[in-house]
Amino acid sequence: MRMSGFRHAFAGLLGCLIFICSAITHAADVQNVRIWLAPDHARLVFDMSGPASHKVFTLDKPDRIVLDIEKASLKAGLDKLGLDKSPVKKIRSGKNGQTLRLVLDLKRAVRPKSFELKPNQKYGHRLVLDLYEKSSLKTVKKTSKPKAVAGRDIVIAIDAGHGGDDPGAIGPGGVREKDVVLAIAKELKRRLDATPGYKGKLTRTSDYYVSLRGRTKAARKHNADLFVSIHADAFKDARARGASVWVLSSRGASSEMGRWLARKENSTDLIGGVGSVSLDDKDNVLASVLLDMSMTASREDSRSIAKQIHGNIKRFAKMHKPHVEQAGFVVLKSPDIPSILVETGFISNPGEAAKLKTKSYQKKMAGAVFKGITQHFERKPPALTYIAQRREKDNRTYKVVRGDTLSVIASRNGVSLSSLRKENNLKNDRIKIGQVLRIPTS
Repeated sequence: MRMSGFRHAFAGLLGCLIFICSAITHAADVQNVRIWLAPDHARLVFDMSGPASHKVFTLDKPDRIVLDIEKASLKAGLDKLGLDKSPVKKIRSGKNGQTLRLVLDLKRAVRPKSFELKPNQKYGHRLVLDLYEKSSLKTVKKTSKPKAVAGRDIVIAIDAGHGGDDPGAIGPGGVREKDVVLAIAKELKRRLDATPGYKGKLTRTSDYYVSLRGRTKAARKHNADLFVSIHADAFKDARARGASVWVLSSRGASSEMGRWLARKENSTDLIGGVGSVSLDDKDNVLASVLLDMSMTASREDSRSIAKQIHGNIKRFAKMHKPHVEQAGFVVLKSPDIPSILVETGFISNPGEAAKLKTKSYQKKMAGAVFKGITQHFERKPPALTYIAQRREKDNRTYKVVRGDTLSVIASRNGVSLSSLRKENNLKNDRIKIGQVLRIPTS
């Protein structure tokens, strides 16, 4: 009996080992393939039935990329991917033992980058292959400061969160955060572009993913005066609701300062936007002082703009908190660019999701952000901008000296006598030496 029991136990153990080994070596099927096109790269996403090891290498004459996926089988079609606007001419498949080999015939040379993604709310295991255009990888060292152009537009970098294979939060009825925030971002850009003195720049213009650091990098590329990141919140409890506005926390600011100081010796990054300075030739003490001054000014402006936007949204929507909130979000960490993050509501809440997917509410939200931006910059415009010059012109004054007459002052400043009287609440043309007159806009 003892021997028989041992045999049964051994057989059971052996069976378990065989099952475990077979599970470890089980082929991971490529169940679906998707492509996303961005301005500087194309992203191929392979939906896998499980985790799989892979390797990528390139071949030339002609240009090709080879993707080998170990212990994998292809269960997806490759003929309807929509490769027309991508750098890929055709994808071929074959088997090399247990390895699935995918060969990408290229229209032009690109630089591949691959990585694996774990399952999330929407997708299972994925293998991602990014194909970067060679032109986008060239880095030009900045040897001089950006030129400050008199009368320039105030540039607002508008960041629609998520995108491409990252849908963000998904609400009732399948409404996706990435779609809602892109619509709001585009409406905000439209309003800014239609306003003299302002220009909106989107970090993504359609449905593709941009890395978190890539978003702030885009803002720096455009010498942005403000970075606005737009999102929609989510929570496991569908009752959670309310919009919120965020700025960088002090802890987040400290960590970013440390990051910049640690890499400044190999960096050509500039701080201060237009008319800025480089850190790469500064000693640690001076670099630290410059960064601290830049971040202090940036955070003060961030809080001012965030407060205006919070108040504007509060007029038509419930706020999650009665005040501007703080966190260490990566997209808020530009040392020299005032940065805010707007959570437009909880997309996981049925009521707020229903509003967020409507054009009317999207326009209302974009309008609240737009108004907060212009409220701040009309009061505190960057030097040499069109808004600053207009404000200076609007605020002109003149001090009366001996021999002046009201009509001469009006003629000299290119305004009508009646408008000069009206601007200064004058009932007649009598003026006194030393009197300060406001000059109206012509």
